[in-house]
Amino acid sequence: MKLQLISLGLSHKTAPVELRERLAIPADRVAEEVRGLRRDDVLPECLLLSTCNRVEAYAGVRDADAGLASLADFFSRHANGGDVGSHLYQHKGAEAVDHLFRVASSLDSMVVGEPQILGQLKGAFSTAREAGTTGSILHHAIERAISTAKRVRTETAIARSAVSISFAAVELAKKIFESLDDKTVLLIGAGEMAELAAQHLISAGVGHILVTNRTYQRAVELAERFHGSAIRYEDYKESLVRTDIVIASTGAREYILAHHDMARVMHARRFRSVFFIDIAVPRNLDPNIERLDNCYVYDIDDLQQVVDTNKEERLKETERATEIIQQEVAHFQRWLRGRAGTPQILALRQGGEQVRDAEVVRAMERLSHLSEEDRAVIDDLARRLTNKFLHPPTAALKQAIRDGDETAVSILHKVYGVGGARG
Repeated sequence: MKLQLISLGLSHKTAPVELRERLAIPADRVAEEVRGLRRDDVLPECLLLSTCNRVEAYAGVRDADAGLASLADFFSRHANGGDVGSHLYQHKGAEAVDHLFRVASSLDSMVVGEPQILGQLKGAFSTAREAGTTGSILHHAIERAISTAKRVRTETAIARSAVSISFAAVELAKKIFESLDDKTVLLIGAGEMAELAAQHLISAGVGHILVTNRTYQRAVELAERFHGSAIRYEDYKESLVRTDIVIASTGAREYILAHHDMARVMHARRFRSVFFIDIAVPRNLDPNIERLDNCYVYDIDDLQQVVDTNKEERLKETERATEIIQQEVAHFQRWLRGRAGTPQILALRQGGEQVRDAEVVRAMERLSHLSEEDRAVIDDLARRLTNKFLHPPTAALKQAIRDGDETAVSILHKVYGVGGARG
């Protein structure tokens, strides 16, 4: 029976976080779990992928139904009495390959286009390989999944637009400033989204981070994390003269920076551009600041509009990404059929070689007077003629198997007498 790929699991699309948490496998236990899952007769090859949004198993099997039943039993046992069956999805054959490639390309992620899942998949395969639970099917499937994900990222714009508030802020900053390398960011407050925006800005190469907070020790802690400088809250307005990007995220109920405050700052700055990101609700910054020359103020609603627009653009790109995945799935299935057809091709060649050897022996018996050199010439001639005659049907059989052309395969089997080698 031919080997094929199967997958079974659950994700944010099918299961609540409570169930995902219960089934999540700690990183230091994955190797042990995947070794326990592998069974030579049912699951000769397998790996486990466990992230905050999905827990999945992939396996190379001969009997898809038996393999899926074994995986379902594994998930049921690890659910600790919870109802897991109704939340599971399962795929076999080309559908499993398609699912794997979609996961690797982040088309199945909560945030389409995010890059983390590919690294997580690589890690899962590395763990399974070190645990000794992988083979040729999984190796080739993961290899093709990685190359598919790279094609999707390079041939589509699916990962080029911001789909989070914090990343949208960075994208806007890049549009305002030609370069962020020499820019200084002031982080006012310790909101989670503000921290994420600061992290994205650092990744984008921003020059320096200043942090202020009503609790000075908190400012010191954040500044150390960002390798920046802490500023006492009562002094932060003075630092605006040397700040290019301001991220505000405090719990204040009133504006912490008024129009007239910033007017004085801009005069001292000689009206060099300042980019404000107001992520607080209620807003921290007086919207009238926007009226000042070279002051650009974006609140959370502005950023959300950018995110929504970019999500729509990413969804459009998924159509092109899906086409790429379909191409790669077809490529993998051709490889799989070609691999399964190896015994048939060997049988064809072995049959031809057996006929050749028998006829050479018969000829040599009738030409016993020939020298060893002459015999070698005849043997070489027979070998080369056999290879030339076998090449066309061998190539045709390989192509027919890869294309899944059962009619052509059947005809070649009958013509060359290798029908018994099928399967």
